[in-house]
Amino acid sequence: MSSTKILGTSARLQSATSLRARVLPSTLHRALATSSATNASANPTTSATPSNAGPLLPWSEYLAIRRGKRKWEIATTIPTTITAFTTGFSYFGSLQPEPGTLIMGIEPIWVYLAATIACAGMCGGYLVGPLIGGSIWRMTHRKKVALIDAREREFHEHIVKNRVDPSRQSATNPVPDYYGENIGSLKDYRQWLRDQSKYRKKAAWPEDEA
Repeated sequence: MSSTKILGTSARLQSATSLRARVLPSTLHRALATSSATNASANPTTSATPSNAGPLLPWSEYLAIRRGKRKWEIATTIPTTITAFTTGFSYFGSLQPEPGTLIMGIEPIWVYLAATIACAGMCGGYLVGPLIGGSIWRMTHRKKVALIDAREREFHEHIVKNRVDPSRQSATNPVPDYYGENIGSLKDYRQWLRDQSKYRKKAAWPEDEA
């Protein structure tokens, strides 16, 4: 009887051991799968980044496109400035102030002249012209607008990071192209960086200025 009990107990132990051997890998597999899913949900950018990453324009191509955009804006500034000046001159020139009337203590003719120049410079030259030119340019580059905008944001970050502090400028040390408007190639960008460095040195050591 005792030997029979021992054999029965041994059989049950072997059965339990084999059952644990089958259950443990399955349980461990589920735990790892759950952990992987949790990490993926906690870090969505890890799996989303490769699928969302698209092609980027080469810097040389982007800067060439940017230079072309600048030319469009300048080209449209000229006719809009002339139109704004003509319109302002026609309007303010037709006004007939009463004799002896002053506008803020100034003769009306000078006020009208200043207003005409402001129309030509601010409205036509500074605001409307570049806006029209930029709009026309975007219409001619519809297929690459998204790529250009992505590079534009990155370029702006570079400019903001590397440009100088304008509060330290002086008559002999003006701010060199604060917005980077004249950058149209990689060569121009390197020159812009050198100009920023020269400005910083002059601002830090003004006695070394020539």
